[in-house]
Amino acid sequence: MTRRWRIAALAALLWWPAAALAAPVNEETVQAIASGLRCVVCQNLSVGDSPSETANQMRAIIRERLAAGDTPEQVTAYFVDKYGEWILLAPTRRGFNLLVWIAPFAGLGAGAIIVVLVLRRWRRRGARTAPPPVDEAMRSRIAREMADSDR
Repeated sequence: MTRRWRIAALAALLWWPAAALAAPVNEETVQAIASGLRCVVCQNLSVGDSPSETANQMRAIIRERLAAGDTPEQVTAYFVDKYGEWILLAPTRRGFNLLVWIAPFAGLGAGAIIVVLVLRRWRRRGARTAPPPVDEAMRSRIAREMADSDR
């Protein structure tokens, strides 16, 4: 019986320092990682914003992995390995995904260039077309109608 107590006491002594030395998990880091991952249930919310039970479990996994000593990049890589790149709310900036990052800026640039060209064309057209000259008969008619409208 004493041997069992010795083994239990030794196990407790070995377990206690390991639990005490476990790194405290920063909740801001957990939230930062969770806000970059898509909730598998909601799919339009991040894991940090989702109220689902699956999101709670994923946040718990994030805490466990950080407590085990993983870096935030390793935790994100774990979820990418498990679910694929679909789990990331923001696509990675490499390969075909570059199109997602570049296309909006290219579209804005092309739109700005088109607007500038159209405005220049309108200005030139406006400067070229002067109003037709008014002859004396028209001037006298305008003056007569203005005088009639004042009465």
